[in-house]
Amino acid sequence: MAGHSHWAGIKHKKGRADKERSKIFSKLSREITVAAKLGDKDPSMNPRLRAAIQSAKQANMPKDNIKRAISRSEASDQKNYESLRYEGFGPFNVAFIIEALTDNKNRSASSIRTILQKNGGRLGESGSTSHLFFNCGIIHIDKKAYSDDEIFEMATNFGAKECFNYENYNEIISEKEDFYKIKSKFENQIKDLIYSGIEWRPLSYMKLSKEQSLKIIDVLETLEEIDDVQNIFLNVDLRDLKL
Repeated sequence: MAGHSHWAGIKHKKGRADKERSKIFSKLSREITVAAKLGDKDPSMNPRLRAAIQSAKQANMPKDNIKRAISRSEASDQKNYESLRYEGFGPFNVAFIIEALTDNKNRSASSIRTILQKNGGRLGESGSTSHLFFNCGIIHIDKKAYSDDEIFEMATNFGAKECFNYENYNEIISEKEDFYKIKSKFENQIKDLIYSGIEWRPLSYMKLSKEQSLKIIDVLETLEEIDDVQNIFLNVDLRDLKL
């Protein structure tokens, strides 16, 4: 969740994964239920549901929880959730894109606005920060699976936009429109992907001090306390932050 490659690692370092497990499962369950309600109950026929189930598995959600989330999509009293995107600025004028799944957009907007304002930021209009990002598909593959050259060749042949090498994984970036098609081709070759999802990646990154970065992390943690918030993206790279 929350801009996987830039934020999930920090949460893990801070030991939040275990403490927040129930909240993470709740958010993942909501996404599974909505995806199943809006499309086919068969993940192979529903890319959004397949992606949601994979995210749940990556978070070690039990199979029974996943099955219950799919079953809830058939309940007549199930709430109607809406996928919304909020844009705004946090401390130090850091740009935020916040994706929410909510049954009350006024509640979500109010909660997000309050947190940003309390930290010297503001909630903006649609388009106020999205022009600082590009929407794309992201796939991470364990380096143990294939060599860098093999992954690069696959990425090129499958129509990916870029391929990067990191210490423990390869990152493939695709156009948003091509994401599910390219992901399926990789899944036919590789059993388990480390991570896959559609993200907002910044066109450029802001440079912050350690003290400023820690302040941003505090804001991220507070925003993630909101049940409606599903993902958060920002134009600061926190991967190399030493806690």
